[in-house]
Amino acid sequence: MGVLEDLEGARQAYERREWVSAYQRLSGVDSAELRGDDFSALAITAFLLGHRNDCVQALQRAYQVNLDAGDTRAAVRSAYWLTQVLWMGGEVAIGNGWLARAERLLDDLGEDVVERGYLLHEAMLRHVMRGEFAQAAELAPRITGYGRRFADADLVAMGLHSEGRLAIYGGEVAMGLRLLDEAMVAVVAGEVGPMFAGAIYCSSIEMCQEISDFGRAGEWTHALTGWCAAQPGLVAFTGQCAVHRGQLMRLHGAFGDAVREFERAAERYAATGGGPAVGMSHYERGEALRMRGEYGAAEAAYDLAAQCGHPAQPGQALLWLERGRTAAAAAAVRRLLTERADPVHRSQVLPAAVEVLVAAGDVDAAHTAAEELAGIASAFDCTALRAAAGYAAASVAIARGEAESALAGARRAADTWRRLSAPYEVARCTVLVGRALRLLGDESSAVADLAAARRAFAGLDAVPAERAAAALLVEAAAPGGLSPREVEVLRLVAAGRSNPQIAAELTLSEKTVSRHLSNIFTKLDVGSRTAAAAFAFEHRLV
Repeated sequence: MGVLEDLEGARQAYERREWVSAYQRLSGVDSAELRGDDFSALAITAFLLGHRNDCVQALQRAYQVNLDAGDTRAAVRSAYWLTQVLWMGGEVAIGNGWLARAERLLDDLGEDVVERGYLLHEAMLRHVMRGEFAQAAELAPRITGYGRRFADADLVAMGLHSEGRLAIYGGEVAMGLRLLDEAMVAVVAGEVGPMFAGAIYCSSIEMCQEISDFGRAGEWTHALTGWCAAQPGLVAFTGQCAVHRGQLMRLHGAFGDAVREFERAAERYAATGGGPAVGMSHYERGEALRMRGEYGAAEAAYDLAAQCGHPAQPGQALLWLERGRTAAAAAAVRRLLTERADPVHRSQVLPAAVEVLVAAGDVDAAHTAAEELAGIASAFDCTALRAAAGYAAASVAIARGEAESALAGARRAADTWRRLSAPYEVARCTVLVGRALRLLGDESSAVADLAAARRAFAGLDAVPAERAAAALLVEAAAPGGLSPREVEVLRLVAAGRSNPQIAAELTLSEKTVSRHLSNIFTKLDVGSRTAAAAFAFEHRLV
């Protein structure tokens, strides 16, 4: 075959989305024969196949060839993609330099062309990277407008998607999800190029995970998996696809499979040059390892996430709590609550904050956090978030001795998690049901629920949760149906300690101590500290 035939074959392979063939053929043609759009095609195939350096070099050649040919708009597009690829690889300063070149070229051109919409997209992303969501939200509709005015399907889809994400961060969740879905329709229909399609798929699923919309996340993850499988040799976007599959595996209780999927995700990210996104796979792996009780490996995974620029919290705080570092965990979640201001990011912290604060004895702060979570869950109207809010409220009710409220809330939360096929969360709610029944004096029913939760955790290989449920079953031997904490309080009462002294010794608030004493008096059917102390001596609790 001659050069022209080779080049035509390469172009046809690219149009058919046969990325491996297109990459090999374009790489084999003498570069002197390639036009600017050929270099752009080579760059896209290189990116999709994980050859990042080749992608950058091809885009630089495309930029120069287009500029030399007097095609300023094509040169701007090359600079746009260079900025995108460099930013994704963490080379922000170099990417900014290419963006400045593109802006200067458009200024010199002086025309209102569709490429201005692409540079608006870059400007919007800069605002997002700085946390300037309000300024970014002002630009997003203009991006969509450019796409519609110039009939550019890629720009319309990315503009709608950007509008949707920013609307969600602004608290308008229902409208934001509608915009995300509208953008996804164009992607699924094949109207959008592979670079934008992959980005929109991954970003949409990530957004659904952030607001706990696991139903929608599952649908789009299934679609993304099919999209990746239909493109042999594809490497780009497959790392994030693996992360999202792993997240769903963990939700459904397959912790071992999830760990392996997150490991594959990290390998995929490494194949494309790594970058900040790899931190997500390490964090998610840490979450699954923590639930399995592999604490050392979980701590290492969280550390790797932090090194890659992904926050290790709130998972690390929960790990510290499980390892007995309650004060460190409480300090971490209090800091997170001051740092994360928007409702989306607060919704990710509040469930863990309630759990840690209850364990630390700061029930009032936990109550405030649980109420805020319930408000966000109602506004977002996402099933899993409502279930998490119900669990948090029931946990606080248990700590406050409000057994009836805890029982009703825990049962509702369990039903919701059951509909989402989330066995680990169902078992956690079942533990709360058992604890609430115990507070109500129905010990036989409490033991039945706690035993069911223990069996569920054992089946999931969730070792720490299984041990905690087993410990609660042992409590059935405590006289009068007293909880371990109530036994501690009673022992100190029998030793002559005052409420302030008990509070200081057990790191509780005086209000919580008074609540425990009230529960003790009710369970033992006594009316004074002296009578309670007598019970303690009689049953050898002292």
